[in-house]
Amino acid sequence: MRVGVYVDAFNVYYGARGQCGRGSAGWRWLDLLSLSSSLAEARFGPRAAIVGLAYCTALREKEGDPSSVRDQLVYLNALQLDGRVRVEFGQYNVKTGKGVLLAPSSARRRRYQRVISPGVAEIPAWLPAEETIGPEGDTNLFVHYSSFEEKGSDVNVATRLLTDVLERRVDAAIVVSNDGDLSLPLRVVRQHVPVGLVNPTARPLSQMLKGLPADGVGGHWWVKLGPDDYRAHQFAESVGGFDKPVGW
Repeated sequence: MRVGVYVDAFNVYYGARGQCGRGSAGWRWLDLLSLSSSLAEARFGPRAAIVGLAYCTALREKEGDPSSVRDQLVYLNALQLDGRVRVEFGQYNVKTGKGVLLAPSSARRRRYQRVISPGVAEIPAWLPAEETIGPEGDTNLFVHYSSFEEKGSDVNVATRLLTDVLERRVDAAIVVSNDGDLSLPLRVVRQHVPVGLVNPTARPLSQMLKGLPADGVGGHWWVKLGPDDYRAHQFAESVGGFDKPVGW
């Protein structure tokens, strides 16, 4: 059985980081072919063969952090030592915006509330904020901010998945993502081949990605990764001349 694997890299990275710990080592140097083979064999038995792995990512260029892209490229080179791996690049952009300043109201549930202004005279000099009236009549703080936004990985996952399935290059697919934007491509693909959906995050499976094992051609399945899955499928310290980055 020819199995194709389609990976949303940032979904995997943040999913693994959230489960294994941002400052901990032992999860970043992930051998995705080993992990995928384990999942495929558990479902289909020894007849399953990974024939391709599409790794959809973007170069994570952050100002003041040159090691970020350097380490990422080392990992991509290690992945591509196996000719079955194909890297598809999206973009990693700096995004600027403006909005009302928020503060956590419940750390456990990740809820936030608008910050009430202490008064113009009491706003710290280091905080460039303006006062604005909120929907409930409170005086809130209006700020500008920058954030990082990855674009294109979900589209690239969908494109590779649909192309391989509709051109009959694979007999089954494994999709590693919890991005609800993949809902329609997955519904289409389930009409043609069995699909294994792998949730790499600690969050529940997106409602948009749910389905029934008997949809379309049937034989579909869903699994969720945990910290042990990431730690059990790591490359050796050095792979084909590429060394695991420090702290990984």
